[in-house]
Formats: sequence, C-alpha cells, structure tokens
Amino acid sequence: MRHPFTALTLILATVTAVTLVPEFARAQGKSDQAPPKAAPVKPYKPLAVTPPGPYTDPGFAAFRKQLGDVAQHKDRAALAKLVVAQGFFWIQDKDLADKHKPGIDNLAKAIDLDAKDGSGWDVLAGYANEPTASPFPERQGVLCAPANPPMDAKAFQALLQGTQTDPSEWAYPLKDGVEVRGAAQPNAPVVDKLGGYLVRVLADSASSDDANQPAFLHVATPSGKTGFVPSDAITGLGGDEMCFSKDASGWKIAGYFGGAGE
Repeated sequence: MRHPFTALTLILATVTAVTLVPEFARAQGKSDQAPPKAAPVKPYKPLAVTPPGPYTDPGFAAFRKQLGDVAQHKDRAALAKLVVAQGFFWIQDKDLADKHKPGIDNLAKAIDLDAKDGSGWDVLAGYANEPTASPFPERQGVLCAPANPPMDAKAFQALLQGTQTDPSEWAYPLKDGVEVRGAAQPNAPVVDKLGGYLVRVLADSASSDDANQPAFLHVATPSGKTGFVPSDAITGLGGDEMCFSKDASGWKIAGYFGGAGE
C-alpha cells in the first residue's frame, strides 16, 4: 500500500474537517498512541474512479528519460541540474525542506540518496519510469507523480465518514473485472468482482512462502463481502510522490511528499 499522506490527502484536508497528521505519524512509527481498532466491515456506496493515464507532454517524457539515465549512472552532479535550486518542498506533517540548502540536498535527504545499498537511486529510477502525473492545485504549475485517480473529494469524505476509515484503507483496481477470491490462493472460488470504483483494503493481507505464488490483499467490496485479490491488481491511494515544475530551461524536480524520516 502507498503512503497515506500525500498531495491527495493534503487537498482533501482543505475541504474537510479530517485531521490526517496522526495517520501519518502512526505510519512512520512516530506516535505513542496505539492505532485505532479497525472499523467493522459493512456495505458502502461505490465511488467511481478511473485509473490515471500517462502524462503525455513530450518534454516531460524526455525529462523522465534523462532522469532515468542519471539514476542508472548514480550521477549526483547531473541530478543537481534536474532539481530546482531554491524553493524545494518536502512535505510530511509539515514542510521539512531546509530553505537555506539547495534543492539537491533536500531531495537527497528525502529519498535517502546516500544509502549504502543504493536504494535512493532505485527510488529515483522508479519515478523516472512512472508514466502518470497530475497537477497539484495547491501549487500552480506543479505536477506530482504517480497520479491519483480524479475523484469527488466530498463524496470521498462521505465514504470515509460512513465507513469510519481513513484514506490509507482505500485502493482502486487497475482494470475492470478483478476477481475477488474466497481465500488467498489463485485457484480459490471467485466470490465477487471489482469494477471501476474504490475498494476497501483490510488490515490483514496474505503472502505466500512460495516465491512463485502472488501476494494477496484482503478486501471488502461495496456489497459487504470480503475476499482476496492479487496485490498487483489494485493500487492504493496516497503514497510517496515526487513533484515537478517547469522553468525556462525545462522540467525540474520541485518537491517530495513522504520520504525518509528526519
């Protein structure tokens, strides 16, 4: 599942009375409060969503290719040229960016670019290969990736209130007709199918000791039925996002949602 505190939840927070910061803190292990007990499963009104399509701007596609080359060669000097020099934002429960440091230093800290295992560069490569992006309305001219599906924020808030859940408990299928099975096995009986709407993901998921068997997520469908779907058949709302803006010289990395701890 993707991280719950992102551009999507930040926008949602501006039109609702929901406080999302505690959810973020729990996800990071920074809260001394125990997570609340999961709300009971019950039927809910489907909220239609359409998986986001690729962002097709040719200049952005060229930028992503350049970013991928930089990540492959672990070229920090070249990466610095692809990051805004000033004004970089790094948002968790607040903006953690050090405004006295150049953008590359803040990005490096956000994605742990200096990790000895190279995982920071892997994160960068993942964003370079991410085809989707969507505007972040709170900052003019800024795109964030991966894109969340467009949805009615008020209807989403009503869904959260009606089910006593938070945004991190929701996902959407990557295609229509995803089969929901009665057990976490690929040959288990089909008990339901998912359509183009949000689906609730329950706290427990099932993974197999067999590397050839897919991992499963436990879901609750709008009808109130529960079952299991392959984890790669749906994607969660929220999650870390990298943000971009365009200046006279081209596209640049402008900010980050989520990331490593302070």
